Amino acid sequence: MLKTFSGKYFILVAVAALSFGACKNGSIFSKKKGKSSATGWNYDDKNMGNFHVAKVKYPKAGPGLVFVQGGSFVMGAKDEDVMGDWNNVPRRVTVPSFFIDETEVANVHYREYLYWLENTFSNDSNIINKALPDTLVWREELAYNEPYVEYYFRYPSYNYYPVVGVTWQQAHDFCIWRTDRVNELNLIKKGYLKKDAAKKEMKGGGSDGSFNTEAYLINPELVQMAKSKPKKTDLKDINGKPRANVRMEDGILNMGDRLPTEAEWEYAAYGLLDQNPNPRKKEKQSGEENRTNQQVYSWSKNPNGLRDNRRGSWQGKFLANFKRGSGDNMGIAGGLNDRAAITGPVKSFYPNAFGLYNMSGNVSEWVGDVYRPMTSLDAQDFNYFRGNKFQKLYKNASGEYERDSLGRLKKTEISDEEVKNRANYQKNNVINYQDGDSSSQVYYGYGITSLINDESRVIKGGSWNDRAYWLSPGSRRYMQETQAASTVGFRCAQTYLGPPEGPGFKDANNFPSRKQNSRKKR
Repeated sequence: MLKTFSGKYFILVAVAALSFGACKNGSIFSKKKGKSSATGWNYDDKNMGNFHVAKVKYPKAGPGLVFVQGGSFVMGAKDEDVMGDWNNVPRRVTVPSFFIDETEVANVHYREYLYWLENTFSNDSNIINKALPDTLVWREELAYNEPYVEYYFRYPSYNYYPVVGVTWQQAHDFCIWRTDRVNELNLIKKGYLKKDAAKKEMKGGGSDGSFNTEAYLINPELVQMAKSKPKKTDLKDINGKPRANVRMEDGILNMGDRLPTEAEWEYAAYGLLDQNPNPRKKEKQSGEENRTNQQVYSWSKNPNGLRDNRRGSWQGKFLANFKRGSGDNMGIAGGLNDRAAITGPVKSFYPNAFGLYNMSGNVSEWVGDVYRPMTSLDAQDFNYFRGNKFQKLYKNASGEYERDSLGRLKKTEISDEEVKNRANYQKNNVINYQDGDSSSQVYYGYGITSLINDESRVIKGGSWNDRAYWLSPGSRRYMQETQAASTVGFRCAQTYLGPPEGPGFKDANNFPSRKQNSRKKR
């Protein structure tokens, strides 16, 4: 508490300010909190423009996600290419740190999504029908799987079994919905949305009444549940009055959910954390860079106490849900090997070193990438991804943003004319960049043709109905993004921005300043 000249007391709130200039010791952070080291102007001072700088914050994992520390790894085949596809030739890539779901998305999670759609868009059956999983994927010409058609998705016995029968596009839409629900709850808890927002939203709110993160950030008036009158808050406008709406730079909104990239998924599946000092234990060693473990499957050498030879308690146990051979999906009665005829609960078996379940087996999983077999020849070595199609927000003739039938902001493709002079990309749609087809003007061989197209998406991980070869994170297959299967599900990922070792760790190598000995004059 500090005393003013008038005898009154006030609380001084110190704001850790991010500086854009350099200090004496070379640090980019000003020693004087609340003042710019670039201009000298105070932050959060209404007499100096009232520029607000939030305390340094790092994204938190959304519900159900865990942190994966990034790094370099060998992406691709770790075993003989028995299929002869040559579509996973090993190459070294680097993946930045990120968050990913601890488990596959379960039936109960997807039913929660449908419940929200059914109540919010009760007058639009097309939206609901478009999101429904295809339960007919269980049918086979010479098998009696009708019970799974009828009950697998809905019956409580399978609440926490992975959802299947979803297309790539449905999985993509689920991730957007999940982002909005997490951010909506954050704003309700902090008082920036009306308390009954969710209640009104799910009483037929429709596209105009539903919350969407992008729409809220661009223009909060597009979201009817946003408060017009601000609460008492640290967020101030230029006049020093409380601000009603949250901006991204306030650090309150969560990073968006999405499908993981193929590189992220494969890196997370291997769980290579056990090779070096564990950052979770905040060990002081650094610079080890051991790459001794090039395992074939997602379980590594011994991160979870497996193969306890002293007592033999885990020796010989199945570590994934897969098909051992023709006609053998779960073993012999009285000694079932993986205890799962079809899929199993999403928290089956031991998690890998990152804490992730079923990265090998149970269900294969959609990832974000468009499939091309020659990925190893054209891959970027940092944060590899194929599937970029650059867009911008759409404005109508009046210069206003519009929302689509799902309440999301409409987008339009960036024209090639707009980007023709850029150094880093010259086209808006770069899905087929250097992939060997005629439009890319790059060729890898004479007479090679394929049914692969721009709607072919990568699936990873192997399933309950696959042989062991497909359990390796390095193996890869594809399906059309409009197709679904009883063996394919998904999990979500979330971008992380901050110290690569995770929140609570230093960002980059910061060395203590020491007085250097000056060279003595001779």
